[in-house]
Amino acid sequence: MRLNHHRVGTGEPLVLIHGVGSRWQVWEPIIETLSEVYEVIAIDLPGFGESEPLPHTTVDTLTDAVHAFIDQLDLERPHIAGNSMGGLIALNLGARGLARTVTAYSPIGFWNEAGRIWCQRSLGNSKVLGQRIAPQLPAILGTVAGRTLLSSLVFGKPWAIEPRVAVDTVHGVLRATAFEEALKSFDEAKLADGGRLGRIPVTIAWGSRDVLLTYRTQSRRARQWLPEARHITLSGSGHIPFYDDPDGSAKVLLDRISR
Repeated sequence: MRLNHHRVGTGEPLVLIHGVGSRWQVWEPIIETLSEVYEVIAIDLPGFGESEPLPHTTVDTLTDAVHAFIDQLDLERPHIAGNSMGGLIALNLGARGLARTVTAYSPIGFWNEAGRIWCQRSLGNSKVLGQRIAPQLPAILGTVAGRTLLSSLVFGKPWAIEPRVAVDTVHGVLRATAFEEALKSFDEAKLADGGRLGRIPVTIAWGSRDVLLTYRTQSRRARQWLPEARHITLSGSGHIPFYDDPDGSAKVLLDRISR
């Protein structure tokens, strides 16, 4: 399967992987900056954005699909970064020995059972609500109050997000054919380290206002499980930090190069 993707820049390859219900455009606030030092390859996962779905979607089958995509492009140990579900995919690709470095922004998998259920139900209920009010979305999200009410699950400063971004974010969820299956597979999603992540540079970045994968508990668990990784807090950012703090989010990856 060939995944829809956006490719720009020169330098060492960097593969960007979005989260559940999202698409490659979630990285737009930092792609131009990253492309000054990386060859950036931002993908649509199968069943999201413009990529065709898999026969069966789980976090593991999505990981396999990205693995195959990296092989198709003949990328030799690229840098890999991911957000949310894409963060765990990036970590597990690193555990397979495919990555030169791994950067994960608010990755799934560092929850306890209650945290996992909260994530699944919150996202699932958000899609149901989005479907019910779909015709009114542009009007509702065109207001500061509407964006604050409906977008605070993923943005740390939803009132400051452009209305177009808020609408596109919801539409990404509504149009994702693999959303429900991928979300259900969170039941079994887990970090598959195997000891290899300790051999490569790994960065975990968490927004201090992440309420979907709660910053206080899950970032602490990530520090415990991956003590050799570099752990960064993006102050004031939410679950998707690229719009809340594009400079800080890009710096996480640019600092990786300088190191």
